[in-house]
Amino acid sequence: MAVKSRIAVVALGGNAISSPDEPDTIANQFSHSRSALQGVAELLQRGYKLAITHGNGPQVGNALLRVELAHGRTPDLPLGVIVADTEGGMGYMIEQCLQNVLLQKGLGHVEVVTIVSQVVVDPNDPALLAPTKFVGQFYTQEEAQQKAREVGWTVKENGSRGWRRVVGSPMPLEILNHSVIRQLVHAGHVVISAGGGGIPVYREADGWLEGIDAVIDKDRASAVLGRDIDAQDLFILTATPTVSLNFGKPDQKDLPRLSVSEAEKYLTAGQFPSGSMGPKVEAAIKFLREGGERVLICDLARFVESLDGHSGTWILPD
Repeated sequence: MAVKSRIAVVALGGNAISSPDEPDTIANQFSHSRSALQGVAELLQRGYKLAITHGNGPQVGNALLRVELAHGRTPDLPLGVIVADTEGGMGYMIEQCLQNVLLQKGLGHVEVVTIVSQVVVDPNDPALLAPTKFVGQFYTQEEAQQKAREVGWTVKENGSRGWRRVVGSPMPLEILNHSVIRQLVHAGHVVISAGGGGIPVYREADGWLEGIDAVIDKDRASAVLGRDIDAQDLFILTATPTVSLNFGKPDQKDLPRLSVSEAEKYLTAGQFPSGSMGPKVEAAIKFLREGGERVLICDLARFVESLDGHSGTWILPD
């Protein structure tokens, strides 16, 4: 079905680029990117104007490991710079792959551009005082506690695999360069931005910008980007085929459609854990409460059929 110039944000989950079942090589990342972008090309063929966001968890983990291995030999990189590096590197990869996919489909005239995005957060956000976002490698308890003493990390146990560093994940308030992104998207150019949630920054009292050692949830940043560029649709592509109640239990119930009030009710009831579906549903609610019209959460591999209503979960205003 053709769509006349709807604006959408497409949020690519981590599995779009790095599969947990394969070595995380650059060649594999390019291969996964090309596959993931077939659905994006379909949107352009249907008349959409697009911004694309993406996750960067595995890439940030690899970058942090490089920093650790080079400690004492090269200057350490703060987390904000690492996020910026992955935004640029992954943006290049997605940009080139999309350009090639569009060329194959006769859409080579569509311009694609990557913008490294600063995202404004509140320096007094409670999430910065109680960090919970796991980043980087796994360690034994002894190794992790040594890192905490020597480097000042906050560390926590992460399931049965060991201990990891945790950092704050503040709520995004504004995509700093959203006016430029909005102009480009509305002019018909595809913009890749807010990768990995964007680079967290805050404003001093005089307006001066400073970075902060934290990470921003990509789906939450996607909702803010959608609001800031006047998008009607938000598409959150992940590894899960649908939003479900009692996920993974014998009485699991898949939800093909939800109102925003129902989504809020189930979120409050604890149906969507913070480490998986929770931030996606939160992002959907925020986007719809702030002027968005539709949200689709679906399996990346089934994006096109989900667009046509055959899988996935649509969340809509009341």
